[in-house]
Amino acid sequence: MTLRIEQSQDPTDDERQAIRLPLRAYNASKAGVTVDEPIALLVRDEHDDILGGLYASVFYQWMYIELLSVPEHARGQGLGSRLMQMAEDLAREKECVGIWLDTFEFQAPGFYKKMGYSELGHIADYPPGHKRFFFQKRLINDV
Repeated sequence: MTLRIEQSQDPTDDERQAIRLPLRAYNASKAGVTVDEPIALLVRDEHDDILGGLYASVFYQWMYIELLSVPEHARGQGLGSRLMQMAEDLAREKECVGIWLDTFEFQAPGFYKKMGYSELGHIADYPPGHKRFFFQKRLINDV
């Protein structure tokens, strides 16, 4: 079998899935089958417009918080803390081991530390001149 590598200039979802499928099969052979379960907590205004919220997914009994956005006029009023607490409650209901997330230094690393998350590490100069932090919070203690 002859293999070659080519760059796709505008990758399609089908190409992504073609790469993902054998990786998921391998992962399942080592760690068992899991299903990626998306979760969204939406912040809406009186007109039912979405102004922010939290978007996460549960995979292999860990919740990954991909997005947390609090409307600027509502910051400092506990809305972010409520969203995080709701996510933690959902993660516990789903028997997650923990929650992980990433954030830029100009976003909210102090907020996550205040919420009990511990830093796993960071990448310097991502974006250039800044850091990208990775945090976790275990919900189930190590055995």
